[in-house]
Parts: sequence; structure tokens; C-alpha cells
Amino acid sequence: MNERISKTELIALPPIPAKRYFTIGEVSELCGVKPHVLRYWEQEFSQLKPVKRRGNRRYYQHHEVLLIRRIRELLYEQGFTISGARNKLDSRGASHAIADELPVLPAMPAVPQEAPLDRVWIRNELIAILNLLK
Repeated sequence: MNERISKTELIALPPIPAKRYFTIGEVSELCGVKPHVLRYWEQEFSQLKPVKRRGNRRYYQHHEVLLIRRIRELLYEQGFTISGARNKLDSRGASHAIADELPVLPAMPAVPQEAPLDRVWIRNELIAILNLLK
């Protein structure tokens, strides 16, 4: 059977891997949007500016992948027009759109001012940070 998925149906997007840069093909798969649509959105949304390298190849950072997912949600799932989605992102600010998807981390304890920074203290703090990231 040939079943088509409508734009209104929710499609589970894969998790974003822990990488610094993503190619346009990777972002296309991660966000469920074709590469030509991503290139068009770059023209329409001023917040979306991937790094361009040799041969005009685009490399997207993690925050841009989150922004693309937010744009996709506004356009495909919530039914906004391009200008409506642009206004929504401008009014809230791109940082708020991205911050909605980031986990909230507990505050780290302050560095004791009277205690010298020794290797043991630094090591323990780094281990605590690693445990938070896991």
C-alpha cells in the first residue's frame, strides 16, 4: 500500500547527536525537512545563519538545528505562515525558542574564595560536571 504522511501528522524526530557541526544532509534527516527547504528558510529567517566553508558548503551548529526544529514545528504542526513564524520567533527571541528545548541544570556551588584552587578540587568539580552531562 502507498500511504502518504500528511504534514499535520506528528513525526518523531531522531535525537540530535553530540557534534559541533552538521552538514545540510544530516540536518535534513534530523529535522524531517528537505535540503532545498533549509536553504529557503535561510533566506526567510535572519536567525538562521549556518557557517559556510569551502565550496559554499553549509555547516549547522547545534543551536541552529534546534531553531530549525522550532521553525518546522511552527510551520508544519501549528500552521503558521512564514511571516507569522518569523514574527513569533522575533517576538520571543531566538534564544527563548532554543532555551525551551535545553535541559535545566542545577547551579554549581561557588568557588570558595579563601581556599586555593588545588588539583583535587578542580578534579572533583570536573567529575561533577561530567556526571551532570551524562
